[in-house]
Amino acid sequence: MLDSTRSQHLSALQHFQYARWQANLEQILSRINGASPDLLSYEETRRLLRARNTKDRGLRDIPLDAIVGSVGRYTDFTRSFMPLRDSDRHRWASVEVGMTGPTGLPPIEVYQIGDVYFVRDGNHRVSVARQLEMKSIEAYVSEVQTKFPLTPDVKLDDLIMAAEYIEFLERTRLDELRPDADLRVTLPGRYQEILEHIDLHHYLLSDGEPERIHYEKAVLYWYDEIYTPIADRIERQGMLRDFPGRTPLDLYMC
Repeated sequence: MLDSTRSQHLSALQHFQYARWQANLEQILSRINGASPDLLSYEETRRLLRARNTKDRGLRDIPLDAIVGSVGRYTDFTRSFMPLRDSDRHRWASVEVGMTGPTGLPPIEVYQIGDVYFVRDGNHRVSVARQLEMKSIEAYVSEVQTKFPLTPDVKLDDLIMAAEYIEFLERTRLDELRPDADLRVTLPGRYQEILEHIDLHHYLLSDGEPERIHYEKAVLYWYDEIYTPIADRIERQGMLRDFPGRTPLDLYMC
């Protein structure tokens, strides 16, 4: 029995070494293709998205490739959860032995934001599962509410733009006033420019005394009378075909 356990541990150590090689390769390739090899910080993501309320979603299977960050160990693994620290070898190997044994290990714990997950407890279990090429893992899920949906290909730049988008919605309430509005942009800084446009119309509508006119009136005037006719023209003339990946609001701001 001891020989069998020792053999399993040695095999797991070999798997760890291969996972470390994959981590190094991922970091090298990132310098070539420009894709970040880093996990996202849950606390930083929550701060940028101004996420607050949390709901318990219970136990479920979640896709491993949708886990993009960690609460406290986002510097210990690559974006694909390959290990970055040689000092983790024995713990990592012990986790693999436990996961592949007859009783397995408890489910991990994660926070969910949009379609992505951040590990609260179980980083090594996620790393081992990725190395074993598993597709999903059992997790206790706590969903964090935010106005900006995240997808598994999210990058840090996307989070910065998301923060700008959320601030824009908090100022304008256009997601409530015009629920069907397509307010996407693809370049940072655009929402601040739009707010400046709205502020200008607020000033003009109130004859230089903005306190006379409610800000909401200026928001709706900008959206209904200024932006929407231009966006409709952009759509009708097929201008988006000449600017793949851009949005009507992008072209409006050009």
